[in-house]
Amino acid sequence: MKVVILAGGFGTRISEESEFKPKPMIEIGGMPILWHIMKIYAHHGFNEFIICAGYKQHIIKEWFADYFLHTSDITFDYTSGNNEIIVHNKKVEPWKVTIVDTGLHTQTGGRVKRIRDYVGNDSFMLTYGDAVGDINIPQLLRFHEQHGKIGTMSMYNFGQNKGVVEVGKEGIIEAFREKSDIDGDLINIGFMVFKPQLFDYIEGDTTIFEKGPLAELVRDKELVGYTHRGYWQCMDTMREKQQLEKLWDTGKAPWKLWED
Repeated sequence: MKVVILAGGFGTRISEESEFKPKPMIEIGGMPILWHIMKIYAHHGFNEFIICAGYKQHIIKEWFADYFLHTSDITFDYTSGNNEIIVHNKKVEPWKVTIVDTGLHTQTGGRVKRIRDYVGNDSFMLTYGDAVGDINIPQLLRFHEQHGKIGTMSMYNFGQNKGVVEVGKEGIIEAFREKSDIDGDLINIGFMVFKPQLFDYIEGDTTIFEKGPLAELVRDKELVGYTHRGYWQCMDTMREKQQLEKLWDTGKAPWKLWED
């Protein structure tokens, strides 16, 4: 099954770095967060990717074109008057990566619509290019196949990060208590699975994925939520990037499911 990754946005909330590169190319531990996401899927045996690029899409293409340079030792030999490149200790993933320029100003739904020909008539996975987690992909797929609907969306309860005040009638405070998972709202964390019928719900480039097809799938009772109870974190701000960096530096990043 192919994995589609949305990687075309401007990343305005982390503009300190996204001014110079696409948000999915911002690095955690020296490698783009896009690479981390792909490693999560590859760990479970899914190695064919379609990347919906847009803003500064050439940077994504160039990074993959030079993948050997990023991951291997290289000798540049000019002694014979030629530019001979010798690659040592080749480190390459068994991936097939298709990078599609889905337009600079195309909305998320439009980006998905534009890669329809690359997906074909098969079901596919879809996620965002700015978040990592220890998602159990095989379990997610089994869940999707069992319910038989068009789409599955992974959900996560961020919980509440402050103490809670319980308020009764007329605003009278009844109790203080510590935070609990039940205090948070379930949010869409990506890691979705869809049948190809999804494309029929997308009109064109101006379609926002979350407000268009997802809302219509809900209306038609064709979208089912899969609750993830492990680790998940997006990278919307520099603070969140730094949090991910610190976890990676410990050598125990919870989304690192693969062996070195």
